[in-house]
Amino acid sequence: MPPSPAQIRSLVTAYLDRHPGEHDALAPLTSALDSAGDPTSRTTLPGHVTCSVAVIDRGARVLHVLHRGTGLLLAPGGHVEAADETLLAAALREVEEEAGIPASALVLTADFRDGPIDIDVHDIDASPARAEAAHQHDDFRFVVHLADDAPDLTLQVEEVGGAAWLPFEEVSSPTLRAKLVASGLDGAIRPVKLEQHAAEHPAPAVRTEPAAVAPAGAPSGTVPNIVGVHLYLERDGHVLLGRRHPDAAYAGGSWHTLAGHLEAEAATAGLVREAYEEAGLVIDPADLELVHTVHMVERPGDDPRIGLFFRARRWEGVPEVREPDRCVGWRWWRAEDLPEPIVPYTRVAIEGIQAGRAYSELGWAR
Repeated sequence: MPPSPAQIRSLVTAYLDRHPGEHDALAPLTSALDSAGDPTSRTTLPGHVTCSVAVIDRGARVLHVLHRGTGLLLAPGGHVEAADETLLAAALREVEEEAGIPASALVLTADFRDGPIDIDVHDIDASPARAEAAHQHDDFRFVVHLADDAPDLTLQVEEVGGAAWLPFEEVSSPTLRAKLVASGLDGAIRPVKLEQHAAEHPAPAVRTEPAAVAPAGAPSGTVPNIVGVHLYLERDGHVLLGRRHPDAAYAGGSWHTLAGHLEAEAATAGLVREAYEEAGLVIDPADLELVHTVHMVERPGDDPRIGLFFRARRWEGVPEVREPDRCVGWRWWRAEDLPEPIVPYTRVAIEGIQAGRAYSELGWAR
């Protein structure tokens, strides 16, 4: 399903924290996010959310494609579709459709990660051929680096008539141009140390690290590991698990612990935040204890992951569904009778905790 108003609002809030002078310009958008309509639907008027991406190469140039319908040279982008779980996922899909660059050949920037560098509101003329009235686009502009091993451009010839790589100073959009010039980005790919989403992967998944590039100062051969935090709640011999939404990009329909990826924060602080955001639970970081660690590779070629499982000795609140697009319900299960389907490493961790083991490995070749 498309991203919810709550998800979009969180992006807007973070963006306005960086650009408080744009509150008035984005006021209609923030008001629309409080309405009952789908802000990403192209039928939502007088305006709706769209997405685009500034793809930056090593020479600090930005990819532009020539749209046949408008004759304009723009960054790849377009409307959100029903299968897009996040705005970034929608933007990355457009890059692949229009220019043939898959998300696996793109790298998140360390400064902006999966948040927009620019949100631009612009007018769209009426289109009698499409039976569309004049309206506005609230365009969320993301920024990514082009990986060194990216394939050559393969343009969607039905809609795209050409492509060009332009320096920041020549970017076609004035607002995006100003943000890029002021960004300090220089084309160099710098590792993103921590991915923002833990058990959530936008579809398709964009890289958080450049291929075969270690963090600055790390020994040769160092490979970054993605860190996720997980909440192990036990009550009367029963463990709390959530049933993931059937359409979730990761483990749809499976049972899983409350989990998330870290932002720039301590592991306990990140888990406290996730517990409140996902289930309305209030936990003191001092009441968390690390009870199990899983080091895993889920599929050959995937980035290695470290799952930290914390037990909460005390908490306040009753688990509630606060992110229905990700979790459809919470339930207490006997630790000896876990449900199926369940995320495999979740079962490994719970069984390890029950057996008193502090560490497990999963998916590594022996």
